[in-house]
Amino acid sequence: MIKLFVGLGNPGPEYEATRHNAGFWWIDALARELKVTLVPERAYHGLVARSSVAGHGVWLLQPQTFMNLSGKSVAALARFFKIQPEEILVVHDELDLPPGQAKLKRGGSHAGHNGLRDIHAQLGSSDYWRLRIGIGHPGVKSEVIHWVLKKPAPDQRTLIEDSVAHALKAYPAMLAGDMDKATLLVHTTKPQRPKPPRPSALQDGAA
Repeated sequence: MIKLFVGLGNPGPEYEATRHNAGFWWIDALARELKVTLVPERAYHGLVARSSVAGHGVWLLQPQTFMNLSGKSVAALARFFKIQPEEILVVHDELDLPPGQAKLKRGGSHAGHNGLRDIHAQLGSSDYWRLRIGIGHPGVKSEVIHWVLKKPAPDQRTLIEDSVAHALKAYPAMLAGDMDKATLLVHTTKPQRPKPPRPSALQDGAA
């Protein structure tokens, strides 16, 4: 089962609504669902909440180290509570997925994501789970840093929030250790229903 849920982002109000903080948004939503409050914990360099599910302790973490040093926070909590990499879920923004999509996977490379890069280094393992929240790509590599640290347009923000809400439905399966079911839930999205034609369009068609 997943014992540690980590959301990646940057601390401070100036970063709160930026694309790079999509992981924070998901953890905030999970905290509301579990009815827990994230509070500062200096020992773990982050905002932390604890819940109990079926007699097992579950931790929520938002590192407050800035993105490049996320592993310092994750490793401190994981080592103290003897949580293994495969019992950790890291939620992060994903350039290679469009807004509105989310994907779940275990292991793999950090693909240039500085938060994942540091978690790899600090845990000494890449064998943790990742929930990738799509934020889209600016199209030019040189614009990536500016892109992730910028607020998404309102329509993109809505799509990202929709994917956060959709992926949240998988957390009970994650807590139960049924990661196949969790993956299916995250990856299965209902196709959008086509909008009914506007009355004017019907009239135009009739003519």
